[in-house]
Amino acid sequence: MPPPTIRPARADEYDEIARVWMESWVSTGLEGPSDLLLARLRARVPMEVEKGWSLYVADDAGKVAAMLALHLPNCYLDQLFVAPQYQGNSVGRQLLTFTRQHLPDEIWLRCVRENDKAWRWYEREGFVFEREQVEPITGLMMKYYRWRKSA
Repeated sequence: MPPPTIRPARADEYDEIARVWMESWVSTGLEGPSDLLLARLRARVPMEVEKGWSLYVADDAGKVAAMLALHLPNCYLDQLFVAPQYQGNSVGRQLLTFTRQHLPDEIWLRCVRENDKAWRWYEREGFVFEREQVEPITGLMMKYYRWRKSA
């Protein structure tokens, strides 16, 4: 089976992207699914695109397998979420390779400290831990990471 194709997201997919985002987030065990969470993510997607997200999907024959949100001017990987049924199939690594093509020199990101599956994966992928800081809006402790191209 060929890997999903990474392409820019379309506005008519924003609801599906929010659903994938929620399902992936819920798969961490840090929060349960809810209509409120889904509504919050559905509202956030177009707002973040308006504020500068470059939003991509991993498209598996018309099905959204994952979402990737980059803020290119800031070298920031804002969101990378893979639908649970695609986790463990290198879709995340495919998205990270795509990110490195668009941000070839440096990438920074943050993830929730309790999401050890995510931050351990980023560390294996060459990201270096820089600091922890509480996110004032959510109250969650965030781990900040940076990747730089080797000289």
